[in-house]
Amino acid sequence: MIQRPKRGPLDGVRILDLTSVLFGPYATQMLGELGADVIKIEPPEGDVLRGVAPTRSTGMGVVFMSTNRNKRSVVLDLKTEAGQAALKKLVTTADVVVHAVRPKAARKLKITYNDLKQFKPDLIHCTAVGFGSDGPYADKPAYDDVIQALSGTADLPSRVDGGATPPRLFPSAISDKIGSLFVVQAIVAALYHRAMTGEGQALEVPMFEAMTSFVMLEHVFGEVHQPPSGPMGYTRQLSPNRRPHRTADGYMVVMPFSTKQWQAFFRAIGREDMVDSPQVTDPDRRSREIGALYEIVSAVMPQETTATWLERLEAADVPAMPVNTMEDLLADPHLTATDFFVEYDHPSEGRLKTMRVPIRMSKTPPETVKRPPPALGADTREVLREAGLSDAEIDALGDA
Repeated sequence: MIQRPKRGPLDGVRILDLTSVLFGPYATQMLGELGADVIKIEPPEGDVLRGVAPTRSTGMGVVFMSTNRNKRSVVLDLKTEAGQAALKKLVTTADVVVHAVRPKAARKLKITYNDLKQFKPDLIHCTAVGFGSDGPYADKPAYDDVIQALSGTADLPSRVDGGATPPRLFPSAISDKIGSLFVVQAIVAALYHRAMTGEGQALEVPMFEAMTSFVMLEHVFGEVHQPPSGPMGYTRQLSPNRRPHRTADGYMVVMPFSTKQWQAFFRAIGREDMVDSPQVTDPDRRSREIGALYEIVSAVMPQETTATWLERLEAADVPAMPVNTMEDLLADPHLTATDFFVEYDHPSEGRLKTMRVPIRMSKTPPETVKRPPPALGADTREVLREAGLSDAEIDALGDA
């Protein structure tokens, strides 16, 4: 029988996190928010993201702190016999091991599923890597920029204007973050399977395949049919007029989608001639000619202020919202009302701001900050003692 968690749905689950940078650490932070005891195992030099400025203290960069809450940090040099012995002890206490090491290096470090399952037969072992192990890219290095380029993400902007714009990277580490969501999905599903059967298993989450599936979901488009019924690329999303529209005093997005919404929009702007036009009422034709409809939206929006349009379109039940800058988000009325941005005190870094966990659970609510981001190796001695190592064994590891 599955026991109800005391705090967070993953309370009682221990995860050894051997990942670094964003792909992996973001996933394990989310698992920590859900109640898991996440032990971040770092090499003596620490996660490379620790050094990304700005910092107040050495090794405590702001992006690192945004992706490593709710974890304990243990320093182990897995290239040494003592580090390997300590890892094996920790594995016996763990439910999940997740690493982001390429296959060849993982075998060398002895952290593959076959290496570790002998110490914990029901272990869930997740490999979060750039590329699937059965493909020719398996041992290539991968970072977010590389995956954006390979997955078609960087190609999308040039599709909007017929190739006039060169490929460009989205200014956010979306491949790392989306890949991390797939890691969470895989681990939670495997935990459920183990709870039902007692079986552990090996998981592999390749970022290239994850991001390609994410990007291509709608953009496979005409290739869904075989033989193809048209080109790739979702017509509506690739229209050059699908963009924030300039108003008399700013920018906003207007998003009529259904027939009813398009008709309401044209009534709201006084274009009764368009309300019953087949260009609006025929979904197939509307899809094919969506660029022309967006052009009408773009042409009319500068005639009124953003506030006027928001009032008018809200009354018509047409989806529309202003464009927020990143700074605007800090004072957004909805985010303020839901206490989305929260502050807390860090023992060495002072007052910090972060984002509340965005999901709600009535029985096992997640916890945004149960532990602040750890200093490098701050919990080594505590965690290794819990695993049964003596003080002498811990001392033999070096600085702990």
